Amino acid sequence: MSLDVGLSLPGDKAARQGFWTATPLHAVVAIFMVAIMLRGVLPFNVDVSWWLTISERMLDGQRLYVDILETNPPMGGSVYMLGVVVARAIHMRPEVVTNSLIFILIAASLALTWRALRFSSLRERTGGAAAIWATALLTVLPMYDFGQREHLALVALLPALAVYILRANGERVAPSAILIAGLCAGTTMNFKPYFVFAVGFCILTAAAQARDWRVLFAPENWIAGVLVVIHALGIVAFYPEYFTLIYPLVRDVYLLANLPLLVILPTTATMLWVLAIMVTLTLLSRRQKVDTALLVMMAGSLGFAVSFFVQAKGWGYHAYPMVALALLAAGWAVAAGSDGQATSRRLRAGAMLLVALIFANGCLRFAVSIDARVVQEEVTLIGPRPKMLMLSAANDIGHPAVRELGGTWVSRQQALWVREVVRQALRDGTIDQATADRLAGHVARERAGLIEDFRKQPPDVLVIDNQNSDWGSWAAADPELSVLLKPYVLVKDLNGIEILRRSDQARS
Repeated sequence: MSLDVGLSLPGDKAARQGFWTATPLHAVVAIFMVAIMLRGVLPFNVDVSWWLTISERMLDGQRLYVDILETNPPMGGSVYMLGVVVARAIHMRPEVVTNSLIFILIAASLALTWRALRFSSLRERTGGAAAIWATALLTVLPMYDFGQREHLALVALLPALAVYILRANGERVAPSAILIAGLCAGTTMNFKPYFVFAVGFCILTAAAQARDWRVLFAPENWIAGVLVVIHALGIVAFYPEYFTLIYPLVRDVYLLANLPLLVILPTTATMLWVLAIMVTLTLLSRRQKVDTALLVMMAGSLGFAVSFFVQAKGWGYHAYPMVALALLAAGWAVAAGSDGQATSRRLRAGAMLLVALIFANGCLRFAVSIDARVVQEEVTLIGPRPKMLMLSAANDIGHPAVRELGGTWVSRQQALWVREVVRQALRDGTIDQATADRLAGHVARERAGLIEDFRKQPPDVLVIDNQNSDWGSWAAADPELSVLLKPYVLVKDLNGIEILRRSDQARS
C-alpha cells in the first residue's frame, strides 16, 4: 500500500512504491514535531503576546485605537482574535491555541502550494526535498519570531507564489488556485502595506518571464486588489481613529526611531540574505535554461528586503521573510542541480554546506530574545494574578510576564515609547528643541493616558525601568505621578529594574 501526498522523491519510480513513498512525509512530520517542541523551550513572542492581550480586551468591549494604543493596522488583531475565541471556548491558554492554529495554517499553506503545482511541469521538483526544506523554513527558522506578522505573511503568500511561478512558465492555472492565490496575496498585503513590494515584484517577474503583459491583470491580482480595498474601507468605516489619532502619532514620533540605511546594511540578517542570494545566482548561472521558479522566489525575497529596509528598524522579525524566501530559492537551486552541464559536485556540495550554515545562523539570529524570567519570579513572590504596570519604553518585560502569571496588564499600550523616542531623538540630534516642543502634545497625551490607566486600575505591582532610562526620577518629579506612587514600596532592585508593591490596601 502506498501513500501519495505529493511528497515523493523525484526521478525514482521505486521510491513511489510501498514504504519509501511515505519517507518525505515522515520527515515533514518530524520537522513539525521538532518545531512544536521548540515552542515549549523558546519564550512566547512579545508582539504576539500583546496582540492576544488586544484581542482579549476587544472581546471584552474595549475599542482599538481608543482604549488600546497600537500603531499597526487592525489586521493583526483580527488574525490573533481567532486564537483567543477558541481558547475561551475550550478553556485553554490563548498562547497554546494560537501556536496550534499557526501550525495548522502552515500545513494548509504547504498543501495548497503543492496542490497548485501538482499538474505542472514542476510537479517532480515540488515533492520530497523541496517540501521538507519549505517545512523547515516555515516552522523552525522563525524561532522566537514564530507567529509574528512577517512570519504569517510569508506563510500566507506561499500558495500565491506557486501561481506566480505557473504564470511565469505560461502554464494553466486551475480556477481554485486562482481564487486561493488572490485571497492569499491580498491577506499578505493587508498585514502591512510594505508587503506590496513582495507581491508586486513576483507579479512583475512572472509577466516578464512569460513575456505577456496580461499576467499583470490576471484574475488573482484583481482578487487581491479587491481584498486590499475592502480592508482599507473597513478601517475607514470601523476604525476612523486609526487615521485621526494613530497616523499623526506614527508620522510625527514613531518614524523618528528609524535607523539610517548604513546602520541596517551590515546587520546579520542582511548578510545572511546576501549570501543566500549569491548561492542561488551562482547555481543559476550554471544552468543552460533560466529557472523561472528561482526568479520568482528571488523577486519575492527582494520585495521583502525592500520592506525590511523601508521600515528601517533593523528588527529580526522584519528580516525573516526575506531571509526565508532567499533560503527557499537557494535550497531549490541546490536540489535542482544542472540541466545537462557538468556542474561540479564540489560546487553543489559547497553550496549545500553554505545553505545549511546560513540556516543555522538564521536560527540563532531569530532566536534572540530578552529573558524576563527574573522579573517574573520576583513578581510571583508578591502574590498571584497581579495587576501590573510598568514605567518603561521596553515592551518585552511587563505584559508578557503578566500573561504568564495570569494577571492583568493595566496600561493601554505595550510600553511608554512616545516620550522615550522623542527624548532619544533630541539627545542624538535627530530633532532640535523646537521640534521636540512641537511633539510635546504627543508626549503629554501618553502621560495623561498613563495617569488615567493608573487611577482606573491601581496596580498591585509597579515595575520601574531605571536601567535604560530615567523613569524613576521622571515619575518622582511629576506632581500627579508622584502622588500615585506614594503607596508603593520597593521590593527588589534588579540592576536598575525596580519592583514595587502596593502596601496601603488589600489586593483586589
